[in-house]
Amino acid sequence: MSLRILQEGKNCWKVAPASRVKLLIDGAAYFSAVAEIFARAEKSILILGWDFDSRICLKPEAENPTAASQDLRSFLDSLVESRPELEIHILIWSAPALYTLDREPVPTFHPRIHFYLDANHPLGSSHHSKIVVVDDGIAFAGGLDLAKGRWDTPKHPCEDSRRADFNGTMLPPHHDVQIAVDGNAAAALGDLVRDRWRRATGERLQAPRTAADPWPSSLTPDVTDVDIAIARTEPAYGEDKEIREIEALLKDAIASARRSIYFENQYLSSAAVGDALVSRLREADGPEVILVISRNSEGWIEAAIMNVLRTRLLKRLREADRHDRLRVYYPFIDGLEKRCMSVHSKLLVVDDRLVRVGSANLANRSMGLDTECDLAFESDGRKKVEERIAKFRNSLIAEHLGVPLEKLTAAVAETSSLVAAIDRLRENQKRTLQPWDGSVPELLDKMIPDSAVIDPEAPIAPDVVVKELVPPEKRRFISGAMLRGAIILVLLFGLAAAWRWTSLGEWIDFETIASWEASLQENHAAPLLVLGAYLLGGLAVFPVTILIAATAFAFGPWTALIYSLLGCVLSAMLIYAIGHRLGRETVARFTGRRWHRLNRLISKHGILAVAFIRMIPIAPYSVVNLAAGAAHVPFRDFVFGTLIGMSPGVIAITFLGNQLGEMIRHPSVLTISVVAGILALMLLGGEWFRRWLGVKRNTDETDIPKSTAADAPR
Repeated sequence: MSLRILQEGKNCWKVAPASRVKLLIDGAAYFSAVAEIFARAEKSILILGWDFDSRICLKPEAENPTAASQDLRSFLDSLVESRPELEIHILIWSAPALYTLDREPVPTFHPRIHFYLDANHPLGSSHHSKIVVVDDGIAFAGGLDLAKGRWDTPKHPCEDSRRADFNGTMLPPHHDVQIAVDGNAAAALGDLVRDRWRRATGERLQAPRTAADPWPSSLTPDVTDVDIAIARTEPAYGEDKEIREIEALLKDAIASARRSIYFENQYLSSAAVGDALVSRLREADGPEVILVISRNSEGWIEAAIMNVLRTRLLKRLREADRHDRLRVYYPFIDGLEKRCMSVHSKLLVVDDRLVRVGSANLANRSMGLDTECDLAFESDGRKKVEERIAKFRNSLIAEHLGVPLEKLTAAVAETSSLVAAIDRLRENQKRTLQPWDGSVPELLDKMIPDSAVIDPEAPIAPDVVVKELVPPEKRRFISGAMLRGAIILVLLFGLAAAWRWTSLGEWIDFETIASWEASLQENHAAPLLVLGAYLLGGLAVFPVTILIAATAFAFGPWTALIYSLLGCVLSAMLIYAIGHRLGRETVARFTGRRWHRLNRLISKHGILAVAFIRMIPIAPYSVVNLAAGAAHVPFRDFVFGTLIGMSPGVIAITFLGNQLGEMIRHPSVLTISVVAGILALMLLGGEWFRRWLGVKRNTDETDIPKSTAADAPR
């Protein structure tokens, strides 16, 4: 037997003993266990998650009404009402507006239930860990949040009313895995959650003191008396150093495999995991590699980008698979043709030796950008533990194939191969594992850059962009540019008000302007006229803010938004082409060293850097375009970064311009209040950003967080 894989300080934060371990397959088993253990809590319940929904029911399958069969908020409220010493702390990622419509509004609870949204993370990252700890005596971790769409049974029927959304919409089947541990391992997870709470709120929570054992007799452990490794991912942020323990654990586990590597995961895009698997597949006597993934990602944007990224990685794996040991499957369920089962589990089983369950996807962001937590244990050569690990893995494969566990176990024993056993048992027409071909449209593949925004390997902070792009002595220009932009917005508001309520309206008749608008909207050449105005405006270095506001005034909001975004991108492309043709020396006369700094920054950070440059007024819009072309910034990165970085501002100014038009056409308290409110929010946001830059302006270069692995736990 080789040396132990799990090593504290090398590929995990802590290795702590647990006397009982339970592996819970799918949401129904996990939610039911959580309900039972919540009911046994005496002092403390800690919940850490990416998402949380108090409207869910933990036991929708219950035939007889119980406290746990009501909604989660009512259940938790009833618990604290009946137990005066019980405190519940819920810490959830403060998600961006993109997720607002899909999430529950912030719920209200009993005073001893403390709910907090955690925004203490770098821009672009998320808190993705899913941990529940009760009285520091039992803890859960894995891929399951206490949220809608997670509950499901191993049967995964195409439609199940217990899996419906709150509006009655049927949600697709959802497969996941969670792990429960007790003892010192549970207490360590309690410490981890309390540390996160302190960093988010500033409040220090005390560990609960109770002699009671919250582990219920109904929860039969799968493994007993093993050491649990806790591995984390945390991005560098403020004074906190980067932690990449999960990446190290995955690489070490893959390197240790002798016979088989079994993955279940939502994504497949991690460069580090890809490199490790490529190395093993090239070996003549390396292990079999089985990957079970979702057929498609959720959401059209995510599906487009993540499907392309995993297609590229899969191509690398197949090129390395010289000995036909790689299999990539997705679960097939008859009747689920239009949608697919979500394989949301984040699981790795190596031989019959190691199990890793957690929140980290096989994606770059889970290795260094998002906050993650995985648990792992190994057999240490104990035959009984090896048998339990093999049974757990085989039960997952049997579930996907729709065959009895005994049948799969026999096939594995007969063939001495997971790949051969799966291939033999794939005849089931109703439910099986189908090979995933990984094909995507060629045009889409060409459109998605290598440095996709949705899957970066590390955070990039705006202050780092400012420091790398703008010399300290010129950073005041940013503040001035923001002030000039604010003045333009205020002047637009003042002009609109004067037009409506002063003699200015006599000089420029509103009805005449309205007729011009109608004529322009009906003109078939309107798109060309508008786009031509943006191209000329770019050449004349005309303020793009005024062009966007004018477009919003002349057209409806959605039409104006399309015209403005397209006009900004086309104008940027034109000036970029001119800069590219003029060359570095000529453009440098106008921009100084800024083009050199721009090239250096984007070569390191790609699209993200271009996007931030668009959000931060480093220089006039046309000057940035000219400098980018002269610096030979990759055209694809430039266009995508421009589109992403311009979108927030274009949306805000379009909305403001449209409301200004409404204020002029139909003046009322409501329309004036809406315009004033939008303007106030934009100005407050600009002032906050200006102050933030002022604080950062005198910071030394040494204050920029470096990407270094943490040497010790914290």
